[in-house]
Amino acid sequence: MTPFKSLLFASLLAGTAIGASAVPLKTDPAHSSVSAVFRQMGVPVEARFTRFTAVIDYNAAQPAASKAQVDIVTASLDLGDPEYNKEVAKKEWFNAAQFPKASFVSSAIAPAGAGKFNVTGKLTIKGRSANVSFPLTMKTAGGKHVFEGQLPIRRLAFNIGEGEWKDTSMVADEVVIRFRLTAVP
Repeated sequence: MTPFKSLLFASLLAGTAIGASAVPLKTDPAHSSVSAVFRQMGVPVEARFTRFTAVIDYNAAQPAASKAQVDIVTASLDLGDPEYNKEVAKKEWFNAAQFPKASFVSSAIAPAGAGKFNVTGKLTIKGRSANVSFPLTMKTAGGKHVFEGQLPIRRLAFNIGEGEWKDTSMVADEVVIRFRLTAVP
């Protein structure tokens, strides 16, 4: 069983997006993705969240004035098997009935070189919040902005994997949320 994939989703949620302009950028869902990467019994697993929204206010002239918010539907984690997907939505993992979404809200976006930023904000998963920081890159191509990054988290800090699933020998505590958000003005 891969309940730990659900934990990965939480990580993924944490690491998505940046931005700030007078008008929020419009996210292109067909060219955007959020996933959770973790190890189950030592084997790497990557699962994608199929439903998420991102509001990115990106100000190229003043990147520090940028803002971002990402909301992920926890029950949308796709582990590649309908039974596993149902399992990670249960109380022991994401408890999607009580906590239907995970969210990240930026509090600071600092330039860190050409096309690079350090993002700080609050990640909330399963009713637990933590301040997080991660590096982000931004590229512009064909009139689109592409924001990419990774946010490492620990699933147990967000109570993902209760009871017997706290055992990190089955599903590792470390999860990396990977994201690629494509947006247009």
